[in-house]
Amino acid sequence: MTTTLQTATYEKAHADNMGSFIGYIADIENATPEQRAQDDSISQLDGLQDELNLPTNHIDNTRYLHDDISMRGGNSKGERLPNTKGRYGLVMVNNKAEPVNIAARTPNNDDKPPIISDTTQAGAYAIGPMSRNSDWWLVTGLKDAVTLYAALAILDSKVTVLACLNQSMFDMTLRHFSEVKTIHIIDTAQHKDALTSRLAGVNAVAHITIDTIISRLHEGDLISNLIADADTIDLSVLAWPTPEPLSSDPSKPTRYPIEAWDGLLQRVIKKIAYYQQVPDAMAGQCILGALAHMGQAHVDAPIGYKHMPASLILITEGESGSGKTQAMDLSHYKIKEYEQKQYEEYITRYDEHKAQLASLKGADLKDYQANEPIPHNPERLFKDATIEPVLDKFVNGEITDASWSTDDAAQFFNGHTMKGDTAGNALAAITDLYSGGEVNRTRSQKNAYANPRTKAYNVRMTLMLMAQRIILEPALTDDMMNQQGFLARALIACPNSLQGYRTWDDIERRQQSPHVDNDLLAYWDRCSDLLDPVDSNAPTDEKGAPKRYKMRWQDKQTEQVFYEHMQAIEDQQAKNMPLEYLKAYASRMAENASRIATLIAFFDKRKTITTDDIKRAFMLVSYSTAERLRYQDATPTGEQSDIEKLSVWLIDKAKGKNPAVLNKSFVTQHAPNALRGKKLNFLLDDLESMGHIRLESEGRRRLVYVNPKLIS
Repeated sequence: MTTTLQTATYEKAHADNMGSFIGYIADIENATPEQRAQDDSISQLDGLQDELNLPTNHIDNTRYLHDDISMRGGNSKGERLPNTKGRYGLVMVNNKAEPVNIAARTPNNDDKPPIISDTTQAGAYAIGPMSRNSDWWLVTGLKDAVTLYAALAILDSKVTVLACLNQSMFDMTLRHFSEVKTIHIIDTAQHKDALTSRLAGVNAVAHITIDTIISRLHEGDLISNLIADADTIDLSVLAWPTPEPLSSDPSKPTRYPIEAWDGLLQRVIKKIAYYQQVPDAMAGQCILGALAHMGQAHVDAPIGYKHMPASLILITEGESGSGKTQAMDLSHYKIKEYEQKQYEEYITRYDEHKAQLASLKGADLKDYQANEPIPHNPERLFKDATIEPVLDKFVNGEITDASWSTDDAAQFFNGHTMKGDTAGNALAAITDLYSGGEVNRTRSQKNAYANPRTKAYNVRMTLMLMAQRIILEPALTDDMMNQQGFLARALIACPNSLQGYRTWDDIERRQQSPHVDNDLLAYWDRCSDLLDPVDSNAPTDEKGAPKRYKMRWQDKQTEQVFYEHMQAIEDQQAKNMPLEYLKAYASRMAENASRIATLIAFFDKRKTITTDDIKRAFMLVSYSTAERLRYQDATPTGEQSDIEKLSVWLIDKAKGKNPAVLNKSFVTQHAPNALRGKKLNFLLDDLESMGHIRLESEGRRRLVYVNPKLIS
């Protein structure tokens, strides 16, 4: 295709000179048979007329120059070209078969380029009829053009060979003729890279051989064999990117952004994935669950003018036997060890308390009961439970933070809590706890076991739920879980299982133990520090729980970067944008990013969130969003989005066109009614950004080129 500048130059020259040039050509006499016989190539063309019963148009395009020719087709202001007298004048035509140039050729001297009357015009010496139904070939030099034509015409008498008579004009000539048809060109394998870099995107097909087709034709090879053996490159397709999918494909998992992590945490995720042979995404979700369990007790995340809990809701798909339990064993190793220690100490205190009660009587017993309450179970990491007892622990002041972390989330999604009339209340309680750290357990006070305590404030809870697809799919498509906002707050990962691709028979691998791995040892040491801080002077509230630190932005620039990401997500929720049908989920993306960035800073024992923390956190949130869209396409089932409708329409209208191009004014006037107006420009811009089309200007025209990779 021509550039805007090339087209404008051609159109101006064409308008100024065409009339005078045609007249000028008519004034020059045709070469006589005797004159043509003096040039081997022209003489060979004459012989082909009788041999193959071919048309004689090439004879009409050959003149004998009795005088020097003029620049610009004999324009009165044109300059005379010296040394053209006595040569052959080869009439060169444009892509409409109109004469635009004349080339003064020295007989039998292909090594010396001919003198061309106007090098601003793209033209070629045409051999054969310029029919749109025939193949058009372009080569440099008359001798090669005649040799190729002689070989091709045996197979197809309608073939057209175009001779570009000046190598320096080849690219311009190719672009000009390719506006009308796909042009076949010949190049060598040695020149392949240079060719594709120069001409990628031009409507041409390059036939590549180790030795050029022309040179082998001179040696007597058959053209049919050479074309069959050639490496063919469609240059029109080459410059086009692979078009991005317009809708999510549930069969293809989103690539997990391992680069969203750095330093020790990235190495630990990779080590968990390696030792337990699980996807990076599963290992990453487990690490997030561990960070949230530890961090929610000590820090809060900034959002707007306030702070919010650093808790997370994590949902991860994993088939039975895919390694969910094993991944959590390493990510939560020190958390479980700490829980076990706390539980053992609790049992000891409970037994001592029970024994003391048994040993006392009367006033001593009453005094002991009044001053020494029964020890509470300090368990904060729950696996098999229902939500009500956990909420009661918050209300009773037994715990201030907890995690429901399980590799079998069937208990959560299919248990009593999420069935029947209690499901709505339970989901509301969880979302309130997640968002504001509050629990409200108001209930009847008429029974004998009524609890006067009904509320808890400033408490935290993380959910890390891993389950098989058969468990998750009904939950992720459940109207109540979506409408109540539970799923809108969740970070979702659905990686493909590695089952069937794991290695078990490698002796060296089996001898490697994660419990002597330096990265995992360093990670576990840090977990121990964060679970049981050495600083005994850390501030606590009236209940003895640690006061949570309000994490800060490192500086104004970091805060601005956060809100720029937040704005980008907001813009994606507009009509016809990717998150239009996922507004509830999208509106929580920035909140989750702040929580993740806070937890990363907490693990590093920092008091501020950096710009790098924010960028990495948004990468993880974007991954989760892509998985959410993939798992359940937010577009109504069976209905194409507007951008899909427009792409299908453009492809249909461009089929059969070569190149596949439409005038934008045609698109504006004839696109489906529902897609016209201001919406159309937005859709076209989106299609261009996704590699489906290319918008270009040629003179006053705006053109829509359709990616040929979309047209079968």
